[in-house]
Amino acid sequence: MARLRAERSRLLVIDMQERLLPEIHGGAAVSARVAALASAADILGVPLLATEQYPKGLGPTIPALQAVVGPRRVEKLAFSAAAEPGVTAWLENDGAKRGATLVLCGVEAHVCVLQTAMALAEAGHAVALVADASGSRRPEDRALALERARDHAIAVVGAEMVLFEWLGEAGTPAFRRLHPVIKALAGA
Repeated sequence: MARLRAERSRLLVIDMQERLLPEIHGGAAVSARVAALASAADILGVPLLATEQYPKGLGPTIPALQAVVGPRRVEKLAFSAAAEPGVTAWLENDGAKRGATLVLCGVEAHVCVLQTAMALAEAGHAVALVADASGSRRPEDRALALERARDHAIAVVGAEMVLFEWLGEAGTPAFRRLHPVIKALAGA
């Protein structure tokens, strides 16, 4: 996969929900990285969508993300977000048709994130799974998800890698706006 570019990327945040996150191994670090990616996407104009798995049971998207994501959220019952009409409609928008890379992050890595990544890759989309912005209850399950993603030709990347590839260079107005996000990410 070529270098990620902001103008040819879309960010799909999977199930970062209030009742689920406390159960995720390293959930605070995962949340911080997802928030950094969402903030960067918002600043750089990368289309962004968040999913919520059965919000009646698992609660809404965490407050830290709600501020950035706002109404760009889709409820789902299927484990693969690719099966949900709201996600399908978002994917059919102009960016995905021009070969955008779908950047995925969230929870749980071995269930909803992986099933979404595999379904999107099978449908012919370029997919990048952000390893350090994806989590599971058990570290072993996350590790298996990353291994399986690689086996399905899904790029496994890091949050900082995504940010710097989206930026492309330092010294720009976008870099200056993202500098606090990058500093916060370094401490996460």
